[in-house]
Amino acid sequence: MGSAKNSSTAARTARIEEMRRAEQARERRTRVLTVAAAVVAVCALVAGGVFLVRTQSDGSGGSGGSGGTAADGDGSGRFVTGEDGVRTWKGTLSRTHVAKDVAYPVEPPVGGDHHQVWMNCDGDVYGKPVKNVNAVHSLEHGAVWVTYTGKAPKADVEALAAKVRRTPYSLMSPDDRQKDPIVLTAWGHQRTVTGADDPAVDAFFEKFVQGEQTPEPGAPCTGGLSR
Repeated sequence: MGSAKNSSTAARTARIEEMRRAEQARERRTRVLTVAAAVVAVCALVAGGVFLVRTQSDGSGGSGGSGGTAADGDGSGRFVTGEDGVRTWKGTLSRTHVAKDVAYPVEPPVGGDHHQVWMNCDGDVYGKPVKNVNAVHSLEHGAVWVTYTGKAPKADVEALAAKVRRTPYSLMSPDDRQKDPIVLTAWGHQRTVTGADDPAVDAFFEKFVQGEQTPEPGAPCTGGLSR
């Protein structure tokens, strides 16, 4: 009888020990799963934070977004006038190709988003206004753009047209939306002149026709729009 009792006690002790080991195993698995879940959650938070920071950084850049409605990425910028009278745009000029009009902050524009097709600028003189989005692409290729209003003397218009016709990487068109009678524009640079005989005309052409400001030097000025 004592032997049977001892056997029963030993079996119960063995079952208890087995149950204790099973419980300990469950606790270990629970701890592992809890730690793993915590690690995954932390990684997700970190990844989300990095994505947010990168997105905000990309959105605040100066290369323009998908729409491209201003001359530079966030519409900010200003002219700084040098001793030579040339106004230089201080601000990043975006260069995204767009299929719609662009609201440029200055007239004529000095750069920014533009149409994928440029105005021919191989000494081309246009008798009617051209679209800014096409002319800006010409500026990107290193052209100088001469614009004038109805207040510009006819003799000056004719003399400037003759200069443009003999100058590759230049174009000319009327623009009654600009403030001054005669304006010379290159990518990121602009100045007004008093007339065709103003020494600033030759100086501007010499410096900016395919000048250092050109984003795409050597790009063509033919094969685009002719009117």
